[in-house]
Amino acid sequence: MNEKSKVLALKYRPKIFRELIGQKVASDTIINSIKADKVPNAYLFTGIRGVGKTTIARIVAKSLNCLNGIEKLCENNLCTNCEGISKSSHMDVLELNGADKTSINDIRDLIEFSRYGPTSSKYKIFIIDEVHQISSSAFNALLKILEEPPNYLKFILATTEIKKVPVTIVSRCQRFDLSRVKSNDLFQFIKKVKDKENGNVSDDVLKLIVKISEGSVRDALSLLDRGLLSLNKNKELDLSEAQKIFGYFDKSQLIEMFDLVLQGEEKKVLEIYRNIFDQGIDPKVFINDFLELIYYFKNINSLTLESTNFSLNDEEFSKIKKISDSIDNKVLILFWQFTIKTIEELEVVSNQNLSIEMYLMRLIYLSPLKQRIDTENDKTKLSVGKDLNYTSKTDVIDQIKNITQEKKIKPESDTNIKAEIRIIDSFKNLLDICNEKKEIKLKYELEKNVNLVNFERNRIEISFNENLDKSFVKELSSKLNEWTGERWIISFSKEMGQISVKQQVDNDKKKLINDIKKTELYNDFIKMFPDAYLDDVILDKKDENK
Repeated sequence: MNEKSKVLALKYRPKIFRELIGQKVASDTIINSIKADKVPNAYLFTGIRGVGKTTIARIVAKSLNCLNGIEKLCENNLCTNCEGISKSSHMDVLELNGADKTSINDIRDLIEFSRYGPTSSKYKIFIIDEVHQISSSAFNALLKILEEPPNYLKFILATTEIKKVPVTIVSRCQRFDLSRVKSNDLFQFIKKVKDKENGNVSDDVLKLIVKISEGSVRDALSLLDRGLLSLNKNKELDLSEAQKIFGYFDKSQLIEMFDLVLQGEEKKVLEIYRNIFDQGIDPKVFINDFLELIYYFKNINSLTLESTNFSLNDEEFSKIKKISDSIDNKVLILFWQFTIKTIEELEVVSNQNLSIEMYLMRLIYLSPLKQRIDTENDKTKLSVGKDLNYTSKTDVIDQIKNITQEKKIKPESDTNIKAEIRIIDSFKNLLDICNEKKEIKLKYELEKNVNLVNFERNRIEISFNENLDKSFVKELSSKLNEWTGERWIISFSKEMGQISVKQQVDNDKKKLINDIKKTELYNDFIKMFPDAYLDDVILDKKDENK
C-alpha cells in the first residue's frame, strides 16, 4: 500500500519503542529485560482500545528477532525479519485474534505448531490479540504450554478486559498495564501529525479530538483523519464545524443549562436540552457529559485547564469557576447521586429522551436553594438562597436524605434575637420540636435510623443503624443546645434499645390491617370482590397521634 494512501492510524503507527506515546515505563522495562537476556516466557499487555497493545506486541517481536539486535533495532532500512513481522508475513511470528480463534482446537493447532523450532529467527513468537475472548477449555490448553514452554517459544498476549483472563494465565505472564495517553502528550502528537499532513485545523478542534478520544491514540488519529477529509481547501476547520462532524455539542450549552437549573428556569432548561437533542446527540452521551460537568463544578478550584482532558476551553473554564463559588458542595453531591441513578435508569427505559427531561426537572426541584414544604395545616417556605420552587415534605425526606438543611431566619428586631428556651423531657417531645422548627432532616434521622435506649434530662442514649448520617450527633447536639440553652450528652449504646419510631408506625399499621381483616365488614367486601386485597391503611391526621 502506498504510504500516502494509508489512513493516519496506520501511517503513523509506531515502528520502534521510541515512537510509542505515553508508555515509557513499559518500553524501558522491556528494553532492559531484552538487553539483560531475561526475556519472560509470556508478555501480557492490557489497557483501553487504541493505546498501543498490538503495536507494542509487534515491536517486542521485532526486538527479539531483529538481525541487528535490540541496540540497533531496524527503523528505516528493515532487515528481513523486521520486514516480515511488519507485514505480518514472518514464518516464525504468528498473529491470532482471540475473537476468531476461540475454540480448544485452535489452541491445539497452535501447540502442535509450537513443537517445531524457528526457521530463520531466534524465537518463535505467538501474538494473541483480545485473548480474553477464547473459551475456558482453550485457556486450559494454553495454560499447559505456558507453564513449561521451550526456550525458543514466546507468547505475547493483549486484552482490553483483563478481568476476563483467568488468574492462572495472568500469573504466568509478565503483565504491563498500558495507561491512557495524557491529554497534553496526545495533543502535541496529533498537532505534529496535523502539521505533517498540512492540515488547516484549529487548536480548539485538536483539543476536542483529545477529549473525545479519551486517551486512545488510534481514536484520535481516526478523528483527525475525518476532520482533514472534510476540510474546505480555503477554510480552517473550526470548533463549531468540527462539533457537527464528530457529533459533539458545545459544552457552553451545558454550562448555561446548569446555571439555569440552579435558577429554577424550567422552560429555558428544557429549550436548551431539546435543542441539543435536535442536533442528534444521544441521551447517554448527554447525561455522561452532564455528570462530568458536575465533577468540574465540584473540583474546579483544584484543577487546571489541561487536567480537564481539554474537555473545556478557557472561556468555559472561567464560567464554571465563577458559578461554582456560589454553589454549596452538598447541592453538587446531590446532583451527582441523581445523575448516577438516571444513567442506570436509561438502561431500562424505552424513551430515553423523556427520561432526560424528567431528570432535568427533578434537578430543578431538588435544588435546596429554596424549599417549599407541606405542613399539616398549610405550606410554609424556608428561604435558603435564591428564589426557587421546591417540593413537598415527603419528597424532601425522600430526596434530601444526606443533605443537612440550613435554615436561616432574619430577625425582625433585636428583641427577637434571643432564642426561646424550651424544656425537652421526652423523645416524643424532641420529635415534636423538630417538626415545629422544621428540622426535617433531623426528624427523619430520629424517626427512621435511631433506636432509643434511654432518655434523661440533658442526656440521650441511643443505638443506630448503618444509614445514620455521619453528622447526626453534631447536628443534634447543636440544636439541643440552641433550643434548651444547655449542653447535652449523646452517647451510643451496645444495647438494641426500642425499635425506631418508623418501625413502630409500620408495626402498628400491620396490626391495624390484621384487625381490619378480622372484621365482618372486610369479609363481606372480599366476598363481593374476591380479587381485592387490603394493602395499606392511611390514617386520618386526627388519628395519627391516638
